[in-house]
Amino acid sequence: MDIKNIIRTAVFAGVLFAMDARAQHALSFNSGHSHNDYHQNIPLLTAYYAGMGAIEADVFLKNGVLYVAHDPSEIKADATLKGFYLEPLAKLFRQNGNKAYADAKMKLQLVVDIKENHPMVLAQLIKDLSAYPGVFNNQMNPNAIRIVISGDMPKPQHFVDFPDYLSFDGRPNINYTADQLKRIAMISDDLKNYTSWNGKGNPTPVDLATLKSLIDAAHLKQKPFRFWATQDSPNTWIVLERLGADWINTDQPGKLKDFYVHKDKLTYTNPVAYPVYTPEYKVDGLPKPVKNVILLIGDGMGLAQIHAGYIANHGQLNMSNVRNIGFSQTAAADAGNTDSAAGASAIATGGKTNNRYIGVGPDGRKMINLVDTLADYGVKSGIISVGDLTDATNAAFYAHQIDRAMSQEIAADLLQSKAEILLGSNQKSFLKNKDVELMSKLKAQGFQLSTQATDFFKHGQGKHLVLLPDSAIRSVKDGRGELLKESLQHTLKILSANSNGFFIMAEGAQIDHGGHVNDLPYVVTELHDFDKTVAAALQFADQNKETLVLITADHETGGLTLLDASAEKGMVTGSFSTNDHTNIMVPVFAYGPGSAEFKGTYPNNELFYKLLKVMDLKKKKKVR
Repeated sequence: MDIKNIIRTAVFAGVLFAMDARAQHALSFNSGHSHNDYHQNIPLLTAYYAGMGAIEADVFLKNGVLYVAHDPSEIKADATLKGFYLEPLAKLFRQNGNKAYADAKMKLQLVVDIKENHPMVLAQLIKDLSAYPGVFNNQMNPNAIRIVISGDMPKPQHFVDFPDYLSFDGRPNINYTADQLKRIAMISDDLKNYTSWNGKGNPTPVDLATLKSLIDAAHLKQKPFRFWATQDSPNTWIVLERLGADWINTDQPGKLKDFYVHKDKLTYTNPVAYPVYTPEYKVDGLPKPVKNVILLIGDGMGLAQIHAGYIANHGQLNMSNVRNIGFSQTAAADAGNTDSAAGASAIATGGKTNNRYIGVGPDGRKMINLVDTLADYGVKSGIISVGDLTDATNAAFYAHQIDRAMSQEIAADLLQSKAEILLGSNQKSFLKNKDVELMSKLKAQGFQLSTQATDFFKHGQGKHLVLLPDSAIRSVKDGRGELLKESLQHTLKILSANSNGFFIMAEGAQIDHGGHVNDLPYVVTELHDFDKTVAAALQFADQNKETLVLITADHETGGLTLLDASAEKGMVTGSFSTNDHTNIMVPVFAYGPGSAEFKGTYPNNELFYKLLKVMDLKKKKKVR
């Protein structure tokens, strides 16, 4: 079958991305081919310690010495094949117990790309290799480092003229005999011979079929395949792997290693989607009075995290069904990037403040928060989280301290707060507070203590302090269950009995942790848990008709970028640029009466004033 028929068959059979054999052809960093390795700042060792399976050196023969260089003008006296590669490789080989790598599963081939005059170069190479018996001769040692000849090579019929331990870099347009094929280590070609694809997105369907047919033909001969002259980017690596390529050309061995070493943390597949709730939209956006507010904060949740969750749930999320959307700018008073302390404090108090500050301004003075402001009008508040109750996001709604690390002081600040229900972890800061009377004082203020969520769920009224053990707020993927959703639902049940309305802040705390540790599966599973809580809030709002639901974040964490995705499969692959917060704007989803107020782009502290505006406190009487 000629190439046109192969392409036509592939196109019309719809199998172009039966290269979507994403899971069927898994590479590792040992599949990396360090291209033009001698151009690295530290030749050989950069690639070697990145675990590359192939290291390439271009060589010229001059005065009986093999030099590594791309062209004769680059030849330097100390840049010899022996000094840069053969001698250090032999030393490493002996250190590893006569293996290329300490890990016996990892292999190595040295690709000697002859630039000119292969008969003389090969004669000198054979002479040089003879000084290292067993290191480069797989006839003597099956664990030997393989020598592969590329570039200016002898014709296939002359392979037999050279020692059996020399292998050759084949070409797809050469028909090798069975004996000649035994000497072929891999089949390679220039990507530009087949496509103008620049490494961004995907090649065209016809080009994909062409590339796939080349690789498949090599595999039919039981030979690995490599394209050279490829772009050096994660997207390119992903596409080549999906096509079935066995070697990934790279000038960035360290980055390629990091990509594959952390791939399990950069790819997530959710085989079965959970159902999402479709809102009624009956009072959505209408300028009607808002009696209740449910503020849902996905800590560290940016647009990329949301879209990753959307793709992984097969193209649907509860929050994506919300129509009124704005953007919150998250900068702190003292820095472009914010932490949860400054970010949540801005939302809770309406004032920008410094990173690490909780509920106080840059001058350290106490700022009045939403919980206390609303309490003056008889509005009762709840603060719930699947994280530490004294951590920054939660603390901003009830505490006032100049450092988020002041956990015991933050816990003690609850004595001055007007919050009615609090749920989260960190029992120690409350139960073993340096104010040994703290729990007695809180009890005197009417708080009922629960140390298990199930105990809290038995109560139907009153003030509650729910201090969970750390095990209760373990990650979703470790079995936490739907604690956040269930806690919100029970808090709604208690506070909705209040005739003056309620305010609830519920935090999806651990999306942020997934961003800090650059773990995409962690991020997505936590985001899905948060999104299920969104569904509960939307359902309540539809039933109540006087409730505004706000969904936002205090900041984005991790600088997440999405590289590959399939909503059909629920699969997403990403990359993180940092383990810290970023300055990226975060979305604000608003549903219910007054939600149109939250459209547009604004600083995060404006959320405070917008909430007060839609609740129209001017028309309400103070009760305290």
